[in-house]
Amino acid sequence: MAAITTTLVVGATGATGKHVVLQLLQRKQHVKAVVRSKQRLLDSLDEIAPNASTEFSSSLEIQEASLLDLSDDDLMELTSQCDATVSCLGHNISIQGMFGHPRRLVTDATKRLYNAIEANQSKEAEPKKAKFILMGTVAVPNPNGEDDKRTFGERFAQFLLRYMLPPHRDNEKAAAYIQGKTDNPNLEWTVVRPTELTDGSVSKYEMFSKPIDSLFGGDRSVTRANVAQSMVDMLLTKSLWDEWKFKMPTVYDDLN
Repeated sequence: MAAITTTLVVGATGATGKHVVLQLLQRKQHVKAVVRSKQRLLDSLDEIAPNASTEFSSSLEIQEASLLDLSDDDLMELTSQCDATVSCLGHNISIQGMFGHPRRLVTDATKRLYNAIEANQSKEAEPKKAKFILMGTVAVPNPNGEDDKRTFGERFAQFLLRYMLPPHRDNEKAAAYIQGKTDNPNLEWTVVRPTELTDGSVSKYEMFSKPIDSLFGGDRSVTRANVAQSMVDMLLTKSLWDEWKFKMPTVYDDLN
């Protein structure tokens, strides 16, 4: 059985974030969550697993707030005593969500959370190791250039997404920021890049070091529950974490 940890989950009411919260709780872990609506999170947990909000109430700490409205001191308090942080933040699929403010939601949240964790560590005589998982998308290229070269059409599509769709640009900038953070041995990270997301239950999944299908709708997909499972498995399984830390794995449902 994995040791009991405390994980901060942001974007916890999102379609994937709620699965991360529930799966951590089901595996006897403690969870902190920052959400705009506590009741919405509790309801979403019960929709996946009836009575989950009651069953796991003692292991779930919820703070109602807009993350970027919190002060730096608030974020330091929020991340203190946490072994890991998982960001499933994303923009709402609406005109306001895609083209309104905050346009750098994911990037700004990633930077501020990362800085808060490091600020806490700087005050500790012996800083404890922490983990940071950022959820991205398979459309975000690895900034280190290790992905296979996309076709001209795919690269042109990424160019259009980058300059016409602010949420995609936000995801790219957040990944680039994380990719550059290699100077702190006590704060390890991974950027999980799922392929086309679908709804569905937990099943087997596969992880790869780079995208394995076309940007234009390949025959592979992955359930949000499996994306959550991949992140929770990494947090709680040392060998998996050691395999994927400081990398940007892609996630797919297992076809076998």
